[in-house]
Amino acid sequence: MKILVLNSGSSSQKACLYEIGNVLPGNPPTCVWEAKIEFGERMASISMKNAQGARQTEEIQSSSRREAVERLLSTLADSKFRVLSSISEITAVGHRIVHGGPHFEDPVLITREVREAIAAVAELAPLHTTAVLEGIEIVEEVFKDVPQIAVFDTGFHRQMPLESAIYPGPYEWFENNIRRYGFHGINHQYCAGRAAQLLKKDLQSLKIVSCHLGNGCSVTAVESGRSVDTTMGFTPLDGIMMGTRSGSVDPGILIHLMRRRQLDSQQIDRILNHESGLLGISGISSDMREMLKAVKQGNQRAKLAFDIYVHRLRAAIGSMAAAMGGMDALIFTAGIGENSPQVRAATCERLGFLGIELDQHANANPQLDADISTQQSRVRVWVIRAEEDWTIATECWKMVRAGLVGKS
Repeated sequence: MKILVLNSGSSSQKACLYEIGNVLPGNPPTCVWEAKIEFGERMASISMKNAQGARQTEEIQSSSRREAVERLLSTLADSKFRVLSSISEITAVGHRIVHGGPHFEDPVLITREVREAIAAVAELAPLHTTAVLEGIEIVEEVFKDVPQIAVFDTGFHRQMPLESAIYPGPYEWFENNIRRYGFHGINHQYCAGRAAQLLKKDLQSLKIVSCHLGNGCSVTAVESGRSVDTTMGFTPLDGIMMGTRSGSVDPGILIHLMRRRQLDSQQIDRILNHESGLLGISGISSDMREMLKAVKQGNQRAKLAFDIYVHRLRAAIGSMAAAMGGMDALIFTAGIGENSPQVRAATCERLGFLGIELDQHANANPQLDADISTQQSRVRVWVIRAEEDWTIATECWKMVRAGLVGKS
């Protein structure tokens, strides 16, 4: 069974092709083909890699996302790099949908009605949702009758307890679907399950704090395999400090800016989503790697940005542990979580009261899916590779195997 996964971003498009046998593997397999498009103003860069590690990159003169994605998909079967004899070999295409709104929890076959429901909440994650909807349309044209499946980042959090899900505004908000939805759920769910597997324990017996730290960041409390609290909320803007997003701020600041500076909603949206976070404080970059270089060079604003980031991350971890009455494991995942020993060390430095003790050597030289805590640590600390694409592929596999989807 060949499953193609499309992960659409505002300025990039990722794709991964999995070949899954009759028995679902316990661990994620290597993609037989993976690709990424980086979109520029007038050009798009397409990079591809197959299971043997061979790479191919091409630049195309195009500012059109549609043209670039169509070209990317065509390379599966019609280029020197092809991995399929025909695109008809594709069994299903899975899409990561950031916001499922109030309607969706479980993965679903994409129909016209599903597409309309996704579009109806597009304003809550506009750049990503626009890209996804276009990707769905392109797949329809290129692959014709291949079924498409939507897997929702908000789905894992939909059963959060009401005390976690409801904002302390008027109850009318909740009645009108203004609530905390949470995000990064696909990866948080995967990482919790993977940690249980690595610990050789039943997921139902564990209390896990999962830190997804990329350009977007969120921390989730997973108790008995269920999300019981998370830092992101109604939109992916809420929570801890991120690359260009502020995370939680006093809403009174926004009222002040509207009254005193006459800022409108678009201006405030740009400030909070694109001009804040690591970039906003440092004035240098949203990239943690660049931030750490600047810290080494003595840049005080970069140091301040790093300190705020770690402070808020520590506070979120403590909050998630409190929501569960303790914790058995702490997970670091995604770009920063997997690749920054400095962030992990600084974060864990003052969490000894929770029973966390980091092995400094293991932290400085971690393997993926590895325990980096000392033998004495009461809480196990793990670095786990993000596997959103693989999780989406498995959900598609399950639906096909259950006979819930099929080619028309």
